[in-house]
Amino acid sequence: MTALEPIMRACGGTWIAHGSGSGDHLTVGGDDRLAVPPDAPAYTLRRIWLSEEEQDGYYYGFANEGMWPLCHIAFVRPTFRASDWEQYVAVNRKFADAVVAEARTPNPVVLVQDYHFALLPRMVRERLPEATIITFWHIPWPNAEVFSICPWKEDILAGLLGSSILGFHTQFHCLNFLESVDRFLECQIDREHSTIRACCGTTLVRPYPISIEWPPHALGGQPPVAACREAVRSRFDLAPDIRLAVGVERFDYTKGIADRFRAVESLLDAHPEWIGRFTLLQVAAPTRSRLPAYRDTQAEAENLARTVNARFGRDGWQPVVLVAQHHEPDQVFTLFRAADLCLVSSLHDGMNLVAKEFVAARDDEDGVLVLSTFAGASRELLEALIVNPYDIRAMGEAIHTGLSMPADQRRERMRLMREMVGEHNIYFWAGRMLLDAARMRKRRHIERQIAVVSKDAGKGSGAK
Repeated sequence: MTALEPIMRACGGTWIAHGSGSGDHLTVGGDDRLAVPPDAPAYTLRRIWLSEEEQDGYYYGFANEGMWPLCHIAFVRPTFRASDWEQYVAVNRKFADAVVAEARTPNPVVLVQDYHFALLPRMVRERLPEATIITFWHIPWPNAEVFSICPWKEDILAGLLGSSILGFHTQFHCLNFLESVDRFLECQIDREHSTIRACCGTTLVRPYPISIEWPPHALGGQPPVAACREAVRSRFDLAPDIRLAVGVERFDYTKGIADRFRAVESLLDAHPEWIGRFTLLQVAAPTRSRLPAYRDTQAEAENLARTVNARFGRDGWQPVVLVAQHHEPDQVFTLFRAADLCLVSSLHDGMNLVAKEFVAARDDEDGVLVLSTFAGASRELLEALIVNPYDIRAMGEAIHTGLSMPADQRRERMRLMREMVGEHNIYFWAGRMLLDAARMRKRRHIERQIAVVSKDAGKGSGAK
């Protein structure tokens, strides 16, 4: 994940990751390791190779047809297959083997990332009982009623409770997890301190809202905002006076891309003065296209863009410009700097870093963020225009409000959001988890010392 790479550069260590492309095979040495980055190595990348069968079952199957729709309220039915679960267990164990092999001490700090590795914490705990295991769940955690759909819910909960610290983006997701554990497992829950005591030990459950690097690497070398505007308008053949909104997503059904096109349609219906004067530039990278739900999402968005453009487009102007291709971070930041408005209409998101990247890109302290209330970022970026993406008319009105907002109000809102993102950056996120882990390790050390003293005292009294 791009958000974590700066932390690895700062802290060092070993990053164990799946190698999926032919280039991954070519760049590693005989031990499947690579010093990263090549020009100034700061950490080691250890590659794990998966067969096509493992990838189909573990990644495309259980993780993305099962866990992803289960945890996102986007009304796509989760698909659970026993064969996918078997591959998920096997791949988690393969990564656990690699963690144990890479450990240099009996009590390493292990950082486990995301819904692909729900079983990994307990697997590592069983073999490295003194390890400090920090697990971060990057997507939402559903309520207990929804989670009960999963046939292997007890295994997933028990796996995650192998963690010393389990982090989510928001307190709401923490509470959902505590409720799921309370309902499906026999354990002790201390709600005041947000801890769970189970067979593997005690797990601290806390919110750690993830963020981005500050200052962002992609901002370096960016031309002035005026130059970015000119370059983007030239690239997409937009008139100089067009007011521009941007959206940057993957073609994922949780991102609400089609809904924002409907919001543009609603905007132009209710405020025809924007016809010919406003364009939404939507960049959407194809993703997981082997799965029908993702192909359908892309097809729906493309069809709806054509419909809106056919209805309102004229004289070389289109209200929706859909670009179905991947953009590098520096290209995305250029789009952000060129925009009058950024539209994030997630139907459900753990955090959504696009919103924070837009704020980070605007060192001119201008631009308006329209942000879904169902994205975790809405709990922090309070100066955005917060919308319900299921309310198409209200979202269209929010776009109108953003385009009509006075410059002084835009700058005041953006200034406050930039202060928040700058202070609560990715290093702050990692630092909070590592500080909690350090306190936990010290407390455990003190408890061991007390136990030794008590044991020795008991022996002494027995001798008398």
